[in-house]
Amino acid sequence: MKECLKVAEARKKSGKVYMMMETAVYTREFLFVKEMADKGELGKIQFLRGSHQQNMSLPGWPEYWYGFPPMHYATHAVSPLMALVGGEVESVVCFGSGTIREEYSKKYGSPFAIETALMKLRSSDLSCEVTRSLFDTIRQYRESFDVYGTKLSFEWEQLAGEKPVLYSGYEDAKRVEVPDFGSRLPKEIAPYTIHGVYDEQHEHTSFIQGAGHGGSHPHLANEFVRAIVEGRESAVDARRAANWTMAGICSHESAMKGGKRVDIPSTK
Repeated sequence: MKECLKVAEARKKSGKVYMMMETAVYTREFLFVKEMADKGELGKIQFLRGSHQQNMSLPGWPEYWYGFPPMHYATHAVSPLMALVGGEVESVVCFGSGTIREEYSKKYGSPFAIETALMKLRSSDLSCEVTRSLFDTIRQYRESFDVYGTKLSFEWEQLAGEKPVLYSGYEDAKRVEVPDFGSRLPKEIAPYTIHGVYDEQHEHTSFIQGAGHGGSHPHLANEFVRAIVEGRESAVDARRAANWTMAGICSHESAMKGGKRVDIPSTK
């Protein structure tokens, strides 16, 4: 957490543009729901849920990943929730569940297979739920978010290849086609929302399921360059990035303390 705060302070002192290249806030799904939220189509947002479940027990990952505490890598699940409401995590309560194999857990002293946190937002009536798993828990790869409003609610698809669900009434629900948002980009990089730059031998699951983290990669590059050219903060500046990251770090701390409430340090 000290390192997160140091990055935020360094950004403030330098006056340079910083951007955390967080893919989850530029996926097609996020841009689709954010557009609805900005238009007021969701109504008042009442609750949000994020989930990032991934099986990293398979060989081939860098050695430092094995046994990594789930919530120490939570930004893919935290960021879309905070970005949708312009929120900041104030405090967390988190519990661990299950255990991972001993050779994994002893590396970081983290025993849990899954960690689930309730996050209270600062200056807001909202709380949200975030769940993470990395090892010894079977689940198809999933970086997802759900949003519940007074007019419409959105839920991520259960299986890759299905369509997300939009709820418009007590029992009314329909699967929706999420459009691509390449039209928001310069024509030279717009095609990269559809396909990545890796060949078939080097494809990662995130490319197979959505062309590079849901088509986010060219949006990230475009926002960073535009922020520099326009002399402004990026969409994911150091303060915001620190809060999203520390929310996960504090969640793991809470889980290791049996669910004790932990406050997130302010970056202001």
